[in-house]
Amino acid sequence: MNKKIIPAIIAKNQNELNERLSKVLDFVDLVQLDVMDNKFVPNSSLFFDFFLPQTKCQFEAHLMVQDPQSWIEKNGNKVDTVLVHFESKYDKEIIIDLVKQKRKKFGFVLNPETSVDKLSSFIDVLDQVLIMTVNPGFYGSPFLPEMLEKIRKLRKMNKNLDIEVDGGITDKTIGFVAKAGANMFVSGSYIVKAEDIVEAIENLKSKINI
Repeated sequence: MNKKIIPAIIAKNQNELNERLSKVLDFVDLVQLDVMDNKFVPNSSLFFDFFLPQTKCQFEAHLMVQDPQSWIEKNGNKVDTVLVHFESKYDKEIIIDLVKQKRKKFGFVLNPETSVDKLSSFIDVLDQVLIMTVNPGFYGSPFLPEMLEKIRKLRKMNKNLDIEVDGGITDKTIGFVAKAGANMFVSGSYIVKAEDIVEAIENLKSKINI
């Protein structure tokens, strides 16, 4: 199964977005855009009319918002994958259909308190699942090791599913989540705030034999 290291980008405005993307685009093939509405989580990011550069790199949107449908209708064509929190208030069938109509990949995001059992009726239509290994909303939150069992359980449910993890992923934790069954690894502050971004990415890759 293909393994990926994915920088997570938080940005308050277009200039901040441009600056942070410029640091990583040459070194990865997938970037996660953290979208926050200051309602679903107590922070705001990429909740403006942003634009993305022409690049070979793909983009996934991690929607930490109360109203994912409005965001997808407006911005869904800008990205390659849409990841929606299972806990948001929306009609899940409608959201899945909306994303698929745009010919984009779709995945659910699970907060730490949400069981993977809730995915059982959707598992065959999902392209990926993102398991939060922190409580979402900020760079630098501490890794929750009790999430490893959730990753193991989800991998048993579907051996071919892309399982992504996000939160506290560093050179100290990435090996544990890889061994549990994850194959996509989102890292925010460890990569974006590193003095040497290339070295940080290569260090993560070395821990999981990419």
